[in-house]
Amino acid sequence: MKPLVAIVGRPNVGKSMLFNKLVGKRMSIVEDTPGVTRDRIYGESEWNGRKFTLVDTGGIEPSTDNMILAFMRDQAQIAIDNATVIVFVTDIKTGMTASDQEVARMLQRSGKPIVLAVNKMDSTGNIDPEFYEFYNLGLGDPIAVSAVHGHGTGDLLDACLQYFPPEDEEEVEDDVIQVAIIGKPNVGKSSLTNRILGQQRVIVSNVAGTTRDAIDSYFENKTGKYNFIDTAGMRKKSKVDDNIEKYSVLRATMAIERSDVCLILIDAQEGVTEQDTKVAGLAHEAGKACIIVVNKWDLVEKDGRTMDHMREEIRRDLSYMTYAPILFISALTGQRVQRLFELINYVHEQASVRITTGMLNSVLADAQTRVQPPTDKGRRLKIYYMTQVGIRPPHFVAFCNDKALFHFSYRRYLENQIRSVFGLEGTPIIMTVRQKGEEE
Repeated sequence: MKPLVAIVGRPNVGKSMLFNKLVGKRMSIVEDTPGVTRDRIYGESEWNGRKFTLVDTGGIEPSTDNMILAFMRDQAQIAIDNATVIVFVTDIKTGMTASDQEVARMLQRSGKPIVLAVNKMDSTGNIDPEFYEFYNLGLGDPIAVSAVHGHGTGDLLDACLQYFPPEDEEEVEDDVIQVAIIGKPNVGKSSLTNRILGQQRVIVSNVAGTTRDAIDSYFENKTGKYNFIDTAGMRKKSKVDDNIEKYSVLRATMAIERSDVCLILIDAQEGVTEQDTKVAGLAHEAGKACIIVVNKWDLVEKDGRTMDHMREEIRRDLSYMTYAPILFISALTGQRVQRLFELINYVHEQASVRITTGMLNSVLADAQTRVQPPTDKGRRLKIYYMTQVGIRPPHFVAFCNDKALFHFSYRRYLENQIRSVFGLEGTPIIMTVRQKGEEE
């Protein structure tokens, strides 16, 4: 595993801005309202040839009655427990506060190496005399940084680097399947992540939209290695006035892009809603392997045909995703959650299948004998051959005499023939049509 650097401090000292500066892209939501970063947010970074993971935590309010703030403190504690090095961020504008001293004491109890950063030192040249009072925290030499301009970040990373374990202790993690958990708000995405990980990894509350960011959680078991990306619930466009919400939809889309497999969560009590079709559409268009996961199955009144009816309803409403397997689970009770791992592995393998040109063309010849290609004004479509050019999702190119004759219905027929022979369950298929004489 890569070294983990946790950025902690009280609210509004500029942790997220510093995190974004170090990761080099806008990953953490930066707003002037305290408590915008509610969960631990991860990003990859590199310094002097060493790759490491950064985690941005919610601000620590040492004593608070507010439920979400108290929860953020617990979340930050988990980040601290897992960190290789802790970067403690303070703010020159407010000077050293009593809260800073309490956070410092909390960090010292963890026994982890701590690097003290004094943020908002935006002017170069004279050092603000307030800077020296941070020595009183007893955490060694403070490092002056400006998250806005990026001054001092090099010194900060140099200080962190000295605590990293020797490089040969890290293994390469190439066999990790990236799994995005997507769906509308309050469908149980965070509960599912927590059920899988067996720890309170994500804030779960009945307030819709508690998870605003996509959050990564690494998990390993006998079936394989996985990184679960829990995304903020996607809302209808009309409700996305709030700036923070806008970022969340963007973030979910980014999470889909980063993933290998998408778990599309649907609420068993509500069935497929218009929003579910939108969310599923994003994953389908991105060409990701998908599993439709019907959650809260424990809450549904059942008779002998309930599951079949629900399955038919999903197939009807998500008609473009007939390839995706459907699994009925309960994140709350854990019912069938273990089956997810086999399915994730299975659809991931299916999306990575390579079919030889020879095998493809025998299926193509067989399909054309069964159903003649369409004709138009006396011209018949001739398909010369087909070849696979990509995986994840499988991408095929068919060469023919006239593109205009290649109707959508015949394309779908060929796709179904390929699926019936090779399976390709859980993954969309891309089929490109090229005309003879067209540039490759």
